[in-house]
Amino acid sequence: MAGKKSPWGSGSGNGGDGDKPAGAESGDKPKGPRNPWLPPGGGGNGGRRAPNIEDIFKSRGPEGPRRSGGGGPGGPNFRFPQRPGGKSWFPIAVVAIVGIGLLATSFHLIGPQQEAVVKTLGNYTRKMEPGLNFSAPFPIETVDVEDVEGVRTVRIPGNNSQAKLILTGDQNLVDLSYIVRWNIKDLEGFKFRVVDPVETVNEAAEAAMRASVAETELDETFSGQGRAAIELDVRERMQATLDSYGAGIRVLGVEIEKADPPAQVVDAFRDVQVAEQNADAARNQARGYAQQVLAQAEGEAEAFDKVYEQYRLAPEVTRQRLYYETMERVLSQTDKTIVETDNVTPYLPLPEIRRRAQQPTTTVTATEGQ
Repeated sequence: MAGKKSPWGSGSGNGGDGDKPAGAESGDKPKGPRNPWLPPGGGGNGGRRAPNIEDIFKSRGPEGPRRSGGGGPGGPNFRFPQRPGGKSWFPIAVVAIVGIGLLATSFHLIGPQQEAVVKTLGNYTRKMEPGLNFSAPFPIETVDVEDVEGVRTVRIPGNNSQAKLILTGDQNLVDLSYIVRWNIKDLEGFKFRVVDPVETVNEAAEAAMRASVAETELDETFSGQGRAAIELDVRERMQATLDSYGAGIRVLGVEIEKADPPAQVVDAFRDVQVAEQNADAARNQARGYAQQVLAQAEGEAEAFDKVYEQYRLAPEVTRQRLYYETMERVLSQTDKTIVETDNVTPYLPLPEIRRRAQQPTTTVTATEGQ
C-alpha cells in the first residue's frame, strides 16, 4: 500500500507525516476527493477533517441538504426573532392578537336610531341604549343591533300581478292590494317573542283586512272615504293583535293601493257602473227641475201673499191698481187704440204706419186690352 493515496485524502507514504492532514501547509491545495459530509467552502484553514454529527445536521435540513445563501426571512435559514432570554416571541404575539380581538368585541357604538340586546351565553340579559356601551368579550356575551326608528314596509300581495280576492259585506269579491308600514316598538319582544316578525306582520295585516272588508259594502271599497275608513280600521285591528302577541311592533299606517273587481267580471262591472252613473245623472236632473219649479211656485205664492195683505188694507185701491196693471200688460202687446169719448181728436196710428212701411210693397201692372 506504500506510495498509494487514501480515497479520504490521507496518504501513508509521506515521510512520517501520515497523521498530518493533507493541505495543512500554507498555500497548499487540498489533495484527494472532498469529504461529501462536510459543508461547501471547507474549514477556515482550508484543510480537510473528519465529519462529526453537528456538521451533518447543519448541512441538512428537514427538506434535504441546505443550499448556500438564501438566509432572508423567506429563505430556508429564516428564524423567528428571539427575546433577550433566548425564547421566541411567537407565543406572545398570538396572545396579543387574541387579546386585541377580545377587547374589540367589548366596545359597542350604538347609533341614535338603534338599540341592541345583549345575550350572555345565549340567554337575554339586558338592552343597550344609543351611545358607547361595554360588554364581556365574545363569546361570553353577544350583541345584536337593530334599527328601531326606521320605517319598514310589507306589500300584500308581494307580487303586484297577483290577485288578492276578499269577500265584502254584500257578498261580492274585490281585488285588493295594500301596503303596511311599521317599525320596532320594543326590541326585546321583537327579537324573542315571535319567530318571524315580518311574517307575523303579514298574517296580522291580512286577517285584519279581511275582517274589515267583510263589514263593508262593495261600493264603499271603491270610494275615497270608504277606503280611509277601512285603512284606519285595519291599522287598529293589527295593532291590537300584535300587542296581544307581545311582538314589540308599532303599525304606522295602512295604504290601499288598488281596489278593483275581479278580472273575470271587470267588463260587466264597468257596464253596471256606467248604468249607475247614467241613473244618478237622470235623478240629479229630475231633482234640479223639481227644485226649480218648487222655488218658482214658492216665489209666486209669497208675492200673492204680499198683494193680499195690501188688498186687505185698501180693497178698492188695490183692485183698481191690479186692473190697471193687468190692462197695461195686455194692451202693451197690441196695436189697438181705444177712444172713450166722441169729442177726442182721432189718434194717428203711427205704429201701424211704421209697420206697414216696413212691409214689402207689391206692384201690379195692367196690360193693354184687358
